Amino acid sequence: MEEGRSVRRDEEQQHGMGSGRVAAIFREIETEADAATATAASSSGQRADADAGLQLQGPMWKRFLAHVGPGFLVSMAYLDPSNLQTDLQAGYSHRYELLWVLLFGFIFVLIIQSLAAKLGIITGRHLAELCTSEYPKYVKYCLWFLAELGVIAATIPGVLGTALAYNMLLHIPFWAGVLICGASTVLLLGLQGYGARKMEFTIAVAMLFMASCFFIELSHVNPPIKEQLEGLFIPRLKGRYAVSDAVALFSVLVVPHNLFLHSSLVLSRKIPSCSKGVKDASTFFLVENALALFLALLVNVAVVSLSGTICANNLSLDDNNRCSSLSLNSAAVLFKNVLGKSRSTVYGLALLASGQSCTVVTTYSGQYIMQGFSGMRKCIIFLIAPCLTVVPTLVVCSIGGASRVRQLINIAAIILSFVLPFALVPLLKFSSCRTMIGPHKNSTCITRISGILSVVIIGINTYFFCTSFVSWLVDSDLPRFANAIISTLVFPFMAAYIAAVIYLTFRKVSINVALPSRSVSCEIEVEEVQRQDDKDDCLAVNCGV
Repeated sequence: MEEGRSVRRDEEQQHGMGSGRVAAIFREIETEADAATATAASSSGQRADADAGLQLQGPMWKRFLAHVGPGFLVSMAYLDPSNLQTDLQAGYSHRYELLWVLLFGFIFVLIIQSLAAKLGIITGRHLAELCTSEYPKYVKYCLWFLAELGVIAATIPGVLGTALAYNMLLHIPFWAGVLICGASTVLLLGLQGYGARKMEFTIAVAMLFMASCFFIELSHVNPPIKEQLEGLFIPRLKGRYAVSDAVALFSVLVVPHNLFLHSSLVLSRKIPSCSKGVKDASTFFLVENALALFLALLVNVAVVSLSGTICANNLSLDDNNRCSSLSLNSAAVLFKNVLGKSRSTVYGLALLASGQSCTVVTTYSGQYIMQGFSGMRKCIIFLIAPCLTVVPTLVVCSIGGASRVRQLINIAAIILSFVLPFALVPLLKFSSCRTMIGPHKNSTCITRISGILSVVIIGINTYFFCTSFVSWLVDSDLPRFANAIISTLVFPFMAAYIAAVIYLTFRKVSINVALPSRSVSCEIEVEEVQRQDDKDDCLAVNCGV
């Protein structure tokens, strides 16, 4: 009996020793895995810190050139054929008196575009993605529809301008020019397969070429510099329709698709993770955008001065009539009669660069909008988005024809002003929310200035839209029952539109965006992170986790 008990005790001891050895082996494996994970994390953090350090240690001009590109791509929207037509009309009607509207308008555009770039830099997500995360599903789909509608409306002037330019230069039929514009847009969008920088470089070259053409035209008319400077810095609203023309000149500058595009383009750069890197990137993008917008301002001033100087001279009766109803098409004939055939060719080349670049940029922004709202893969977006933007535009432009270019551009401008609040209001809400972008939220001064200007431009657009519709309804020759039906449909729609803008304005931002993972490269930031981790551990212990 005793021998059996001793045998069993020996077996139990051996089994316990074996299980202890197995447990020890598992503990050693777990310890080695934790050590390897910690080593990998520290090495990756060191590599990220080293990369950030290299990016911050380079020469200032090299670091600035690395951020050049998005501003020029975005600024092309302010040189599209719609802006050119508005500038030509303002120059004829008021000569140089409305140049100050362009100056203040571009200052406002610089503020808004810098907010869009800053939002992408800090959150690591563009405006469409943030709207998808923030708003309910039905609101998201409404914003998506309106954003796509704005992209199509912004593409229409580009296609019209390109088709007109082909007709002026090569005498190609208008419908054929529309098809060529669509095909060349799809081909140029293929440059994004080689990186965003190739696309930005192409548009920047087109922008510089367009600027050179209009500066050459301006050098042949020699406008009075003193009157130009007075019109640029002294606000005046004299003459008939000065207020409405100033509003039209200002409202075409702010376009909704640019807000989505700029917040997306900045994500193509490798931004250092520390606070200094974020601050430097924001500064570089601001300076680059200011330079691009300054060039766009000079081109717009040149176009206004060009038409203002030519139409102020003693012209023939036919040319005076063309000045009174100046459009993209009639401007070519006017320049040919006054300045010569070569100047008309230069104008046609500038219009071609403007229209084709505008079409490419708006279609490019449509890709980011669709990707942000739908979440589909990029390869699918590259195929679907251009078709969704270009095909409806080509249909509208082909049906409208060359004789309705001016009317189509005006309708596109009305649609853009209608869609603008649904991109501008979310941008202002997100960029001013501490839970969204943390300590990088806008200052009180910037928030107030951008808010006041946004309320002014949205209110003016809504007022002129309503009054224009009412005046058209009163002066129309439609039967009374038709007017009653139209009023029954339109006025509730406008009430819903105003209610939607109010909803976006006063709705609180609910999501707390997880900022992109960033390595920490300075001791102060390391201490802050460690203190935050200690606080989280204490909270976890108190909560019983």
